[in-house]
Amino acid sequence: MDGVPRVPEQRRPEGQPLRFSVLGPVRAWRGAEPLTTGSPQQRALLAALLMREGRTATASELIDAIWGEEPPSQALAAVRTYASRLRKALDPGVLASESGGYAIRLPAAGGALDLALAEELWGDAEKARGSGDLCQARALINKALSLWDGEPLANVPGPYADTQRVRLEEWRLQLLETRLDMDLEQGCHAEAVSELTALTAAHPLRERLRELLMLALYRSGRQAEALAVYADTRRLLADELGVDPRPGLAELQQRILQADPGLAEPAAAGAEPSSSTVRPAQLPATVPDFTGRVSFVRELSDVLSSAEGRVMAVSALAGIGGVGKTTLAVHVAHAARTHFPDGQLYVDLQGAGARAAEPETVLGAFLRALGTADSAIPDTLEERAALYRSLLDSRRILVLLDNARDAAQVRPLLPGTEGCAALVTSRMRMVDLAGAHLVDLDVMSPEEALQLFTRIVGEERVASEREAALDVVAACGFLPLAIRIAASRLAARRTWTVSVLAAKLADERRRLDELQAGDLAVKATFELGYGQLEPAQARAFRLLGLADGPDISLAAAAAVLDLRPDETEDLLETLVDTSLLESAAPGRYRYHDLVRLYARACAERDEQPPSERDAALSRLLDFYLSSASKVFAIERPGDRLVDHLEPTGYKGLDFQDRQEALDWLYTEANCLLACALQAVPASGLRTAVDLLWAGQDLAESGANSKQYEAVARAALAAAQSADDPRTEGRARTCLTNVHLVAGRYDEADDEASRAADLAYGMDDPAPIYWASNDRGIIALIQERHADAEAHLLRATEGSRTDGNRPGEAAALCNLSRLHLSMGRVEQAIVLAKKGIRIYEEVGHALRLANAKYALGVALTQAGRHTESLEQLGGALESFGTNRQRLWEGSAHFRIAQAHLQAGHPTRAAQHAEQALAMGCIGGDRIRAHILTTLGKALDNLGQSDRARACWREALLLHEQFGAGEADEVRDLLSPVTAA
Repeated sequence: MDGVPRVPEQRRPEGQPLRFSVLGPVRAWRGAEPLTTGSPQQRALLAALLMREGRTATASELIDAIWGEEPPSQALAAVRTYASRLRKALDPGVLASESGGYAIRLPAAGGALDLALAEELWGDAEKARGSGDLCQARALINKALSLWDGEPLANVPGPYADTQRVRLEEWRLQLLETRLDMDLEQGCHAEAVSELTALTAAHPLRERLRELLMLALYRSGRQAEALAVYADTRRLLADELGVDPRPGLAELQQRILQADPGLAEPAAAGAEPSSSTVRPAQLPATVPDFTGRVSFVRELSDVLSSAEGRVMAVSALAGIGGVGKTTLAVHVAHAARTHFPDGQLYVDLQGAGARAAEPETVLGAFLRALGTADSAIPDTLEERAALYRSLLDSRRILVLLDNARDAAQVRPLLPGTEGCAALVTSRMRMVDLAGAHLVDLDVMSPEEALQLFTRIVGEERVASEREAALDVVAACGFLPLAIRIAASRLAARRTWTVSVLAAKLADERRRLDELQAGDLAVKATFELGYGQLEPAQARAFRLLGLADGPDISLAAAAAVLDLRPDETEDLLETLVDTSLLESAAPGRYRYHDLVRLYARACAERDEQPPSERDAALSRLLDFYLSSASKVFAIERPGDRLVDHLEPTGYKGLDFQDRQEALDWLYTEANCLLACALQAVPASGLRTAVDLLWAGQDLAESGANSKQYEAVARAALAAAQSADDPRTEGRARTCLTNVHLVAGRYDEADDEASRAADLAYGMDDPAPIYWASNDRGIIALIQERHADAEAHLLRATEGSRTDGNRPGEAAALCNLSRLHLSMGRVEQAIVLAKKGIRIYEEVGHALRLANAKYALGVALTQAGRHTESLEQLGGALESFGTNRQRLWEGSAHFRIAQAHLQAGHPTRAAQHAEQALAMGCIGGDRIRAHILTTLGKALDNLGQSDRARACWREALLLHEQFGAGEADEVRDLLSPVTAA
């Protein structure tokens, strides 16, 4: 593409590993994303395969596992269905079909299955214990135990799951007993008593737990309680089972009675690292009116709770200023406090300000909060960080690092051990913070925003003005800070109504000034982020904010900034990382509404020289016109329109083929039209109107017709105000097309007539033959045959003189339609074929479809239905390929007419229904004809009531337009005809 790199296509992220759990509910994840595991029976199938550790399970084994001895009659089909659904949900190759059965293939290591990881940890723990490293063995068993998340295989039906639940619960208890045994070996008897007390209550008949409890109590100096445990155990076993305690338990009782020295605390008990008894509780107060964010609260809470006894969890929460990062983080931190009984640390790192907090200063404050004397706090960052991590070892503490500048500021402040967690908020996305769970916080949903506004203002004031309240939160861009400020202002002014506030916020130039209350201000929040940008970043932020449109492509942004696309992409991605810009999709970017207003204010204040603002928008307009002209040239080879357009000073995109060109035009439609509208009142008026002319496919597509018309009307008004007859004539040419598409023929004829007069006066040839062709079409539709022929002959000659062969072909095809309406069927066929030959010679695919359409209509009237349907079918396919929805609907209508005349009422009805659903060129006028045709098809099929309903609607439309066809429909509806 001649020096302009292609925008990369959006790809699905790769490399996200699959994870499965069976030590709790049967679940699956791809990375952090949960996957659907289906119905209980489907989860039973997944569990049976996971528990086989890669071995193949036959279909009969799986049926037995899920249903046991009474499977349903369609059990085998059900197993295959469950397997098929799982295969679609998982990565390719994970669920394998072999030897009439299935197997799940997972990596041998890496924690893909929680059960396999638990078994691996247990093996490592046994090795560590065998080598005498009890501390490591205990830590490994604790990690294994932390993998249990409630009852194993929870809510999974079937006999296999029942058996495995019992096995896994027994193994968990064995792990607990082993770890508690090591606790006592290391002298942690006092800490073990409470856990053993709870366990023996839950499992009263498990004698090993009773034995450990007795030993722990005895070593804690509680001999009487230890003996009481034995007495309770003997009585319970006798009552429940009629047996005595096992010999080991009885022996332990005797040794306690004798105060056996061998029961004393082991001499070589390993001392646990001592820790301060200070329990910090530094979290700020949560807001009482916290609203919404349910999914984010759940997601962050799950991550933080996973740290308990297993890993150090780090969540990094990013978003623009005012989106509620701190509010959400504090709320989540308070909700998670029970998981961090040793305390919570908090600091505002002031990363958005001019002087961010230094990590060594923060560490000094944290060390003091953890009970370290000032004299014991080291001087260097490295030593402070090391002491900090040491103090957090074996403790469960949550660290909330608010308003971080970047990952470098955060890293020294992270705990280094399992059981702790860090929650980070920042305007920067912490992509370089290893192992962090990244969360991008967006604005509120409209429902959440209205709920927050109502909580602050009061239900009574909002209920009576709900629409105004919705206008307020929409003007706030659903940004929580802006909503809170607006609501607080209203709550403080009892004489204001919600409508008064909505009116104040409706003025975009004043909106940011209105959104401030006390020490809260949206503009000040954005100013902090803007103030930290490098000069090139700040320039990009300012200039891109000037462009209207829902978003902007990378190539268009490069035009605004007058930079290479690769340089532009680097700048924009840094703005995305600072949360001042959003990445709507790969290669596309957008602003939050309020951020855009702030960017424009910065451009007005800071862009020097001021003329650079106009130059940036001029480059963007040139980019769109240059690119749209190339789309037009590809779509209409040989059409001279591109030679009559305004010259451009900025090179647009080059396209490799028609599909790529069309993709660009329809993807950029909203942005292109927004740019044209923005340029209309400025010096870019002529270029904007030519952009409309080059992009006329958007008027005919149906999807963008209304927006196109609004821009064309604005352009016409601006041209009249500027007293620019050349541009006015071209704007009227664009509006003529709009009216034709909508079926407003009188308005279209008036615009075309004025366009031609203005073009004659300015010696502007293209609008003259364009207007003549359009006036010929209108006169043909209105049955002014002499006028139609004069206009179309003029269009033919004008196109030929200008060397515009496609224009000549278009006029010939319209002359074909004229002769057809006058009963000259053979002449109509000849003229349509001439048009087809010209289009084929120049390779004009789109208008070739129009020529085939004209020939197909003529052949239908000639009774040559097979040939007619062939031509109309080709036209239909081409219209669809070129995304001309309204022409596609018109082709369906003509195919319906051909089928009806050929005696195929069923097919006629189908195509007529398609035409009604899609819409047609000509609007409601043509809709009336379609309804008439559909009614005839339905009447032939014996559906007379539906037929008459169609004719009644058609009659109303014909009468609305004063069309002569109304008489035909009245005849169809008359009792005589019905009889």
